[in-house]
Amino acid sequence: MNRYPLWKYAILAVALVIGLLYTAPNFFGEAPAVQVSSGKATLKLEPSFAPRVQQLLEQAGLKPDFVQFEGNSVKARLSDTDAQLKAKDVLSRALNPDPSDPSYIVALNLLSRSPAWLSALHALPMYLGLDLRGGVHFLMQVDMKAALTKKAESLTGDVRTLLRDKNIRHAGITRDGESLELRFRERDTLVAAQQLLADQLPDLQWSESADGGDYKLRGTLKPAAARLVQEQALKQNITTLHNRVNELGVAEPVIQQQGLDRVVVQLPGVQDTAKAKDIIGRTATLEVRMVNESAEAREAERGNGPVPFGSERYLERNGAPIIVFRQVVLTGDNLTDAQAGFDGQTQEPAVHLTLDAKGSRIFRDITRENIGKRMAILLFEKGKGEVVTAPVIRSEIGGGRVQISGRMTTAEAADTALLLRAGSLAAPMEIIEERTIGPSLGADNIAKGFNSVLYGFAAIALFMCVYYALFGVFSTLALAFNLLLLVAVLSMLQATLTLPGIAAIALTLGMAIDANVLINERVREELRAGAPPQLAIHNGYDRAWATILDSNITTLIAGVALLAFGSGPVRGFAVVHCLGILTSMFSAVMFSRGLVNLWYGGKKRLKSVSIGQIWKAEDSGGGKKPAKA
Repeated sequence: MNRYPLWKYAILAVALVIGLLYTAPNFFGEAPAVQVSSGKATLKLEPSFAPRVQQLLEQAGLKPDFVQFEGNSVKARLSDTDAQLKAKDVLSRALNPDPSDPSYIVALNLLSRSPAWLSALHALPMYLGLDLRGGVHFLMQVDMKAALTKKAESLTGDVRTLLRDKNIRHAGITRDGESLELRFRERDTLVAAQQLLADQLPDLQWSESADGGDYKLRGTLKPAAARLVQEQALKQNITTLHNRVNELGVAEPVIQQQGLDRVVVQLPGVQDTAKAKDIIGRTATLEVRMVNESAEAREAERGNGPVPFGSERYLERNGAPIIVFRQVVLTGDNLTDAQAGFDGQTQEPAVHLTLDAKGSRIFRDITRENIGKRMAILLFEKGKGEVVTAPVIRSEIGGGRVQISGRMTTAEAADTALLLRAGSLAAPMEIIEERTIGPSLGADNIAKGFNSVLYGFAAIALFMCVYYALFGVFSTLALAFNLLLLVAVLSMLQATLTLPGIAAIALTLGMAIDANVLINERVREELRAGAPPQLAIHNGYDRAWATILDSNITTLIAGVALLAFGSGPVRGFAVVHCLGILTSMFSAVMFSRGLVNLWYGGKKRLKSVSIGQIWKAEDSGGGKKPAKA
């Protein structure tokens, strides 16, 4: 009756081992480390860069615990802070011969001390949030009105080009905020223009009116199109912020949308607010120039002669020099979109660019006059420019849609598209809230949070063991198993632990033990009713399950509501809260029953169970008398 089949014990054993493995890294602490990341948007680190870092450290007499490529950076863990500072100096000198133009960012960091074999199993500790590790917090407001105005300016040029190409005469085109206004002398001309623009520019909604002797056509963005412009502006700003924050060497930055027009930026471990502001507010510009392919330029590329007059020398992504003219053909202001895709004929990876009306006209003329020549696309940051790509012009390109292809992998095409569209912010941003949290306060928060969980667990365990005897011990072990599973799941998900998350863990302990209290009291009721001990245990677990399920589902609904509609700390609390409910249902029912079945299930003539004092009503009178079960 109270025996588990072998496969259920196997499930519990596997869950216990997994819980131990993925919880363990959180107890090893952190070790000093150095992190090497790209200092330029056009330079991408590859896994093959890790052996080079290892070799440089070993040549300097340093023995790192390990050097690994992770994400877009190489990290080396060292034994102490002295070795960490020396490693930073060694790598900075070796990787950046010219300190005024660094190609790599060498930053101090912290890495888990957990053994390499645990890391190989992807058993990694949880990240610590801003309130536990210290750092800076920014709340940034995106100027959505500016994004819509920029879109309206782009559409103004498109309207002017379309009317000119179709030889439709107008009396003037003006922009009034986020709307366009066209004037016509004749009604027939207005109708022809309206038909053309409605077909070619479906994002605009047109309305007709009269103004004296003229006819006026007013175009406004449709609500769906305006909403899409705002969403794209916000996403591009978040992508750009991610690119810029990487320069700070932050282990786990938090950059996320809050509401419709705000972005939260949290940089754990960063204490230099001025530097963080400088990098977040950095601007990057895009330029298109023609490549100088003269004989003098070829010699200059080889280093055998001076750069020709009117030209400049830059480097391509592979490090090869290239000579381009100073004259700028197009700028990033003319680029409206860049997406990775494939060439329609060769099916090779390609980058598809979309230009505004002015850019389309310039690009069409330039490509018509320079077929067979190379065109360079440069990205400028901090006054330093690098060539993202330099394709050969195969034919005249009109219509505002440009394709860059040839000698690119799918990943390179995606990276190039990201660089081109995320070089600068899509809409201005303003810091409306700023906070700095010191590392000492973070350490104090960790200690207090850990103590709250520890003391709460100890108090619950003491009460359960005293009140329910051996069944209280089983409940305490189930509660410990629940805590182990919860921390393991959070570590597997690489969640960021914050102070509200620790509060949710402490709350989960109190809620999780409630299921065991229901089970134990149900077993007592069965014993009080005269049921044999084995039957009382069986009925107690079976009949308490419905109540446990109902109470946890209602609590889970509240947690999901917090997760769906909350933000920031509220979402962090809700994630831990919901996961804690799920793990508690598994541990309180399945794990605790497994322990009870293991202890009592093999006893055929069981006369009593250790579940504390049971009070039975007397046969006559209203009093009660204690009875041992």
